[in-house]
Amino acid sequence: MMNNLTLKQLRYFEALALQGHFGRASEACNISQPALSMQIKDLEETLGTPLFERSPRQVRLTGFGEDFAGRARDILRAVDELGDMARASQNGLAGRLRIGIIPTIAPYLLPRLIGNLSRLYGELDIHVRETMTPKLLSELAEGRLDTAILALPISEPSFTEIPLFEENFVLIRPDTDAGKPIPDRDMLQEMRLLLLEEGHCFRDQALSFCNLQTALPREGLDGSSLSTLVQMVGAGIGVTLLPEMALPVETRSAAVCVARFPHPQPARQIGMIWRKTSPLAKQLMQIAEVVKSCAEAPHRP
Repeated sequence: MMNNLTLKQLRYFEALALQGHFGRASEACNISQPALSMQIKDLEETLGTPLFERSPRQVRLTGFGEDFAGRARDILRAVDELGDMARASQNGLAGRLRIGIIPTIAPYLLPRLIGNLSRLYGELDIHVRETMTPKLLSELAEGRLDTAILALPISEPSFTEIPLFEENFVLIRPDTDAGKPIPDRDMLQEMRLLLLEEGHCFRDQALSFCNLQTALPREGLDGSSLSTLVQMVGAGIGVTLLPEMALPVETRSAAVCVARFPHPQPARQIGMIWRKTSPLAKQLMQIAEVVKSCAEAPHRP
């Protein structure tokens, strides 16, 4: 009976396990919901035990389903890496490339990066996933991404880390503060510092620079994006830190002024990571060089 188990069923199972909903899983797999339901039912009959607990609003894995998910993920990743080995044996870059990237880099680097990659490697099919670091690490480890662009260090033994460039942080204040002395770390602790919401590594970096690692959440001062923070500063609500790459996009329509800290300036290291077992390591090094070249010639104000 186990010979009837197929890779297609495993991929549908993984989609349903991730989405927790038949409708969303069928959309992700680009098949009809009845077809997905039938495949999952056939898989459960083959295994002789339920994989999911079903309710009207969602489905969740059974205890056996949890164990099965880990093994299924390993099998699918191994199959994907077989395909990667075939791609790696060919000259040049072609086929699907799944890139993850954090939200405080994506809007400022991606337009140039995608344009350059499309021009240099026309046969690449680029898929981009923008989300926060913990999710990128999880999806990269599980084989759902080929590489990720984020802030280093990650210090995860199973990943290769390639530093690409360093980026300074600048202080964004209301334009009425132009010409005022630049506050030091101690002064920043007393100011109304606007931060990204929990989960963003840039929030942690800003807190660290300001010696506010244990800062308590402050109502009304957390934003979901850098754009929101800058607009709040323009409205006179407080001040914020911004990665220099974001300046041209985020400050062009806000009533704010930019101040640079004295040396040593706060900064972050941006790099690329991928699984050490990835057969695409050589090709990903080529991609890393393209990312680096895009960052070395950004549009500075």
